[in-house]
Amino acid sequence: MSRNKEIAEILYKAEANNKPIEQISKIYDGLTIDDAYEIQLINIDRKVTEGKIITGKKIGLTSKAMQESLGVDIPDFGILCDSMEVKDNVVKKGQILQPRVEGELAFILKEDLKDGATIDDIYQATEYVVPALEIVGSRIKDWKVTILDTISDNASSGMYLLSDTKINPLKTDLKEVELKLYKNGEFINSGKGSAVLGDPVNAVLWLANGLSKYGVALNAGDVILSGALSAAIPALPGDKFLVDYGPLGILEVCFE
Repeated sequence: MSRNKEIAEILYKAEANNKPIEQISKIYDGLTIDDAYEIQLINIDRKVTEGKIITGKKIGLTSKAMQESLGVDIPDFGILCDSMEVKDNVVKKGQILQPRVEGELAFILKEDLKDGATIDDIYQATEYVVPALEIVGSRIKDWKVTILDTISDNASSGMYLLSDTKINPLKTDLKEVELKLYKNGEFINSGKGSAVLGDPVNAVLWLANGLSKYGVALNAGDVILSGALSAAIPALPGDKFLVDYGPLGILEVCFE
């Protein structure tokens, strides 16, 4: 078994057994970003073989603060599957390791996007945008991650929840979309679309032009989680979150 397959197996078991592991990048010297994406995609291929359906992609590390905390200047991406969709606004106990909640904007594609895409291509390919919640999670103990760890771990993907409110990105300035996040009724933080690489559409542009290297594509029907508008907030059993997008409505999720 190759080293990357070995690491993929360790991560797969951590998720299956609901038990976090030690920091991969400390145990395995010399890992590269290309290695990390190979590890990620080994496990995605395995999930597809098991019957999971790919529903889209997520973009992480889209804020300056997050990039600086990991010592990088680029985002990363992960793959979304149907098993990650939150049902009935409830995350059940044990579904995600070390969950954290963040508010985002999700792009729903009506056309494929290929390498060489422009901003205009992103708008053309987008059917609509919706408010979304991402519940990130980490299979790495205590969230002690480098960019190599989080990419290997499917960009710390967990679950996601989409609003029914459809936004026309040509008629709404996504940079100006604002949210307020509440936990158990207490205001925690706020954010704005401009926190996502200056504009969420820039994140989707980065993704469209960076996937082909890894044999991944953006396809019609894909959900694209474009990045957090504010800091991710840890969730414990019994916690209830409400994210208020103002005129675009609210999203709620609770943890069993």
